Amino acid sequence: MPTEILLAIIVLLLPLAAFAVQIFIGKRLPRGGDWVSLSAIFAGLGISTYLFVTRMLASGDPDLSYHWSARWIELGPFHIDAGINLDNMCIVMLMVVTIVSAFVHLYSVGYMKGDPRYSRFFAFLSLFSFSMMELVMADSLILIYVGWELVGLCSYLLIGFWYEKDSAADAGKKAFITNRIGDFGFFIGILIILTYTGTTTLSGVFEGVAAGKLSGSMLTIASLCLFAGAIGKSAQFPLHVWLPDAMEGPTPVSALIHAATMVAAGVYMTARIFPMLTPDAAVIIALFGGFTALLAATIAVAQNDIKRVLAYSTISQLGYMVMGIGVGAYTAGFFHLTTHAMFKACLFLCSGSVIHAMQHGLHHIGDHKTEPQDMRNMGGLRSKLPITFWTMLIATLALSGIPLTSGFLSKDAILGGVLQYAIENPAWFILPVFGFGAAILTAFYMFRLIFLTFFGKFRGPQEAEAHTPESPKTMTIPLIVLATLSIFIFYSPNPVSPESGWFAKLLPAPESVVHAAPQGAVVHDEIAEKHVDAPAEEAVLHHETTEASHREIVSEQGHGHEAAAHHGDDHTAHSIAMVISIIAALTGIFVAYQTYYKWKISAAAWQRRLGILYRGMFNKWWFDELYHATVIALMLLIARIFAWIDKYIIDAFLDNTAKVTAIYASVQGWFDDHVVDGLVNLSAWIIDQFGAIARRFQTGRYQNYVWITAAVVVLVLIFQIF
Repeated sequence: MPTEILLAIIVLLLPLAAFAVQIFIGKRLPRGGDWVSLSAIFAGLGISTYLFVTRMLASGDPDLSYHWSARWIELGPFHIDAGINLDNMCIVMLMVVTIVSAFVHLYSVGYMKGDPRYSRFFAFLSLFSFSMMELVMADSLILIYVGWELVGLCSYLLIGFWYEKDSAADAGKKAFITNRIGDFGFFIGILIILTYTGTTTLSGVFEGVAAGKLSGSMLTIASLCLFAGAIGKSAQFPLHVWLPDAMEGPTPVSALIHAATMVAAGVYMTARIFPMLTPDAAVIIALFGGFTALLAATIAVAQNDIKRVLAYSTISQLGYMVMGIGVGAYTAGFFHLTTHAMFKACLFLCSGSVIHAMQHGLHHIGDHKTEPQDMRNMGGLRSKLPITFWTMLIATLALSGIPLTSGFLSKDAILGGVLQYAIENPAWFILPVFGFGAAILTAFYMFRLIFLTFFGKFRGPQEAEAHTPESPKTMTIPLIVLATLSIFIFYSPNPVSPESGWFAKLLPAPESVVHAAPQGAVVHDEIAEKHVDAPAEEAVLHHETTEASHREIVSEQGHGHEAAAHHGDDHTAHSIAMVISIIAALTGIFVAYQTYYKWKISAAAWQRRLGILYRGMFNKWWFDELYHATVIALMLLIARIFAWIDKYIIDAFLDNTAKVTAIYASVQGWFDDHVVDGLVNLSAWIIDQFGAIARRFQTGRYQNYVWITAAVVVLVLIFQIF
């Protein structure tokens, strides 16, 4: 076993061991055993950093890969191997997960202090970290699915951690059930792939697709089924409704779920299966991502809860990542996953710091009615929370895509890829509209948050303002680290070009293994007919995939296109996208500045002008109400129908059966009492009477026996004579 694999296994098992210790004896350990979980995750961070620096960066090899596997399940000729695939993507994800998780652990020491289930919280955090790392390291779809489900379980436990609150318990159930819908599609996709290729290992699946074992529409269906899992896990439309409600969990949980772990799992899985995406599947994925990005941004604009704004922001940014992968901007999409993890975790932890200060001030004056998460009750906190303010401002600039931040590099790369794709495929012009529209709204709602929270006058109870202190060091140190990691220099020496950084060099887009052209495209009939047995060299219509966009394969009639890479020699689209994205961001910031800092634009007036549009944004476009009126109502109707069948048919049948049985039993009882027992009793009475008569002859006196004998003899003689 390679040393690198051994180190990866140690990183994986450390949080699992911490979970075991915490869940069994955590309460009896000093400080609730928080140091056990902290030691495990920071040790994992240290090892991950070692692998990142000494293996990935030092080698400079984009094809770096260490692999190990062992037989897991064997049933005759069928078997499943369990293995670890440690490549550049895995190492980067390990860094992302361990960095965010480690500082969320540290932040939780201050935030969760005094909670009655303190040790259990750290146990769940450790299990969550283990589950995510298992998913990241897995070399097969079935192992990814195992980690996938464990992450879902942990999210349920953490979102509903304060289960005594009905809202938290309901949010946990909502997250769990909504994710199961997407996971069902994921599982169906795995079964389709296993049926056609005979394996679930990623390398084996790609080889099977390249060899033509799975192609055409069935490959598209399989890819979209897998993506259905990402729709649930990464909160894409229409399964995005669980993520905002997940804000009911403790703020460290929000940072962990919405930054680098659970929601990133769907994007990570989509990136993993990128080589097998067909053109049709890719464009559908891009449309889902783009629409989600704009939809969530419109909702975030009208929210007043500071954590809900960030929740919808997460949904929107995940849409960006998915859209980037869908249009072929593979590296850009995964790059944005990495950068977003840092500044979004920072934003959530900053919001927790603000809420912590608000709660302290409100509780100090005995106010339990004012909502500490409502931005309308904040204002003027910049002087009270200087570290929180500056770190949140840096993270906000990164999220808005302002130059000199990591967010600018990654978001600009995605928008460049989307614009290039639209130029080559004018039919999908809507994609850059989604992207740039969401960019304007992102800058607007994030600076709306900044201005409402930190500027102006304090709008809550005035007595509480003096008691809103800065958070302790255990909470502010993670903010500083994550804000620092949101600066461009950690990813590229050129603040406007991600191509010059290590990310673009070490994580290029993999080659596509798809060879089935769309309907109408020019292909060889014999290949189409014999794709299962044809060698890969003959069956594959070779096309290289890069992150720029998909090129068209034009049929004889002039239609049809195939997703594939574009070499990106022409940087025109990137330059145009960069200019437009900067203008979009600055426009959003300017409007927010005029509205919520200068107050020259009346937000209330615009709310009235927008009418139903604003009400739609404020009410989250009524998705919850729609689902309650349709899907949930249908499920309840079906439940009521089955309840009626159970009560009036099944129960009635059973009840009537019981009545018939009771009648039969009563008849049988009467027959037993009066006939069977009567005959038995009659026989006993006859015998008793006979015995009574016989007793008269059995007196024990010889004189009687002599007289009886003589009488009998006389009677016999008389009968003989007559």
